[in-house]
Amino acid sequence: MMSDDRSPIPGAERSDPTAPLRFEPFQDRPSRDIRNTLSEALAQAITSGGAEPFEQAAARLRLEHPADIYRDYIADRLARYRRALAAISLGITDPLRQGMVLWNERLFFEVHEVLEHAWLQADGRRKLLLQALIRAAGVYIKLEFGYDRQAAKMAGRAREVLATSGDLLRDYFDPADLLAALATLDPVPPQLGPGPDIRHD
Repeated sequence: MMSDDRSPIPGAERSDPTAPLRFEPFQDRPSRDIRNTLSEALAQAITSGGAEPFEQAAARLRLEHPADIYRDYIADRLARYRRALAAISLGITDPLRQGMVLWNERLFFEVHEVLEHAWLQADGRRKLLLQALIRAAGVYIKLEFGYDRQAAKMAGRAREVLATSGDLLRDYFDPADLLAALATLDPVPPQLGPGPDIRHD
């Protein structure tokens, strides 16, 4: 009598057994490419005011990378992108306020993307402030993937500037909660400001 071996086939539960077990842009090239492509597309969408850049990029990436970990990331990003763009499209043109909307959606790599464009055009203390906010976003990018040591280093540099930038941030948000979170590497990021639906340009 033949044995009825019903043990699972390794990798059968995954759509692509060659894909990594989690989305990890620091170690996995497809993860990094997907993250970067979508982030750039969101920046284009914010500039144009339409969702086509990231909707089209997402559709293409889903075909190129059918593994579940990639499709799940793309779906999650799309939902956040749509909410963020809807808020920004109400009249938020200040890059720092746009960055706040993205931050509150926990789109930290995208915060970096949007603020970096503004940083390149800024000067003086505002340039330093934008750099500090980019680093603060970088802290949460690193923490998400377990790079606590690098996160701590970035947090220290960000806090040095944010601690003396209260006057520049007065019309945006109180930096106290962010400073406290960066000091302890709190894994739960604070919300910046009262919410994108309240303060517009």
